[in-house]
Amino acid sequence: MIAVNEITNYIENGQLEKAMAAYKGILEKGSDEEKFLLSEELFRFGFMEETEALIESLLKNYPDEGELHVLLAETLIEMGKEEEAMLSLEKVGEEDPSFPQALLLLADLYQMEGLFEVSEKKLLEAKRLLPEEPVIDFALGELYAHQGKLVEAIQYYETVLKSHEEIGGVNINQRMAEALSAGGSFEEALHFYEKALEQKLEINTLFGYAFTALQAGYNKTAIEKFEELKALDPEYHSLYLYLAKAYEREEMVEEAFEAVKQGIEQDEFNKDLYFYGGKLALKVPDEEVAEQLLREAIALDPGFMEGVLVLNKLLLKQERYEDVLELVRAADIHEEEEEPQILWDEAVAYQQIEDFSQSLNKYQLAYTFFKDNKEFLTDYGYFLIEEGKMADAAEIFSKLVEKEPGNEEFRELLERLTENR
Repeated sequence: MIAVNEITNYIENGQLEKAMAAYKGILEKGSDEEKFLLSEELFRFGFMEETEALIESLLKNYPDEGELHVLLAETLIEMGKEEEAMLSLEKVGEEDPSFPQALLLLADLYQMEGLFEVSEKKLLEAKRLLPEEPVIDFALGELYAHQGKLVEAIQYYETVLKSHEEIGGVNINQRMAEALSAGGSFEEALHFYEKALEQKLEINTLFGYAFTALQAGYNKTAIEKFEELKALDPEYHSLYLYLAKAYEREEMVEEAFEAVKQGIEQDEFNKDLYFYGGKLALKVPDEEVAEQLLREAIALDPGFMEGVLVLNKLLLKQERYEDVLELVRAADIHEEEEEPQILWDEAVAYQQIEDFSQSLNKYQLAYTFFKDNKEFLTDYGYFLIEEGKMADAAEIFSKLVEKEPGNEEFRELLERLTENR
């Protein structure tokens, strides 16, 4: 196999012209063994077209050789020719030693196409043939995890972990941790995250550990791990929002706000950071900074209703009613999707600037959504009294008395309203 070794050396030394010239010699006149060994080497180096040509040459002499069909399929998959790969794999006979491997590859291809039931069928068939093969258990775990079938995924990951902590470069402890975390078993997941990190310190695993600790309520652990991740990779944008939340839960508002600022420096187009920063500023309180950050969030996404609602609440508190209406007009709100709270905010704002017809219209629209909300009914009821709509006001205060029969103010108002009918 001197010729194959020479080609390998040529490739490793960057002498591609010599490598390709020697390759053509083997393709045209080489032995079958040389062709097979060279196909494996060229596949390893990423020369897929040349690999395909060698295997096709071999298949002319060995059309029923399953190992060749599998290698051809792997080559075709790398070339993006999935349909041709499937056709090659379907030619592997059930009695062929390569049949289980063909089933695994077919399962991957069907999963890529979203045909999960077919993929599962292929894997279970492979499992029947090789019940103790951890690669098959791992593949089943991956399939079920992808589908959100977490109980099944965990079962197969557990089986794999009896013999292997890593398959194909994948950390099985990490996969187990992710599945447990996704299923809400946060404390159990932390144990597997720790084992995964003992095997290898990897930033996505570290993020998963920190995020799961936050979900489990271990805020100090979450802070420690998010800070560790930040030191390793300050450009890992996802960490900053959750680091801020962890600090806030520990009532460390200044540290939380600092985490938001650092996050914005790394990702200036992240509306969630501006929004969360705005809410933190309200806690300080620094209403000017809060408004600035909330407006930044809305500028990035004019249809960001949560941001509009929080800023509206601040503006109403500051009695800036025209600004409320201007904000709502500028927001990208489709009429059929209008947020009920926005209607209520508009009703109050129009009432305060004495545009009573618009206020009444907004109150009436909002009533459908808030007819059982005491605070809304109170606002609406007093507005109706101011507008002289006593019968309508009586109806609203009648509801309020039902809700709070011991409220003397509501009861007296209702009595006066009914007396004046």
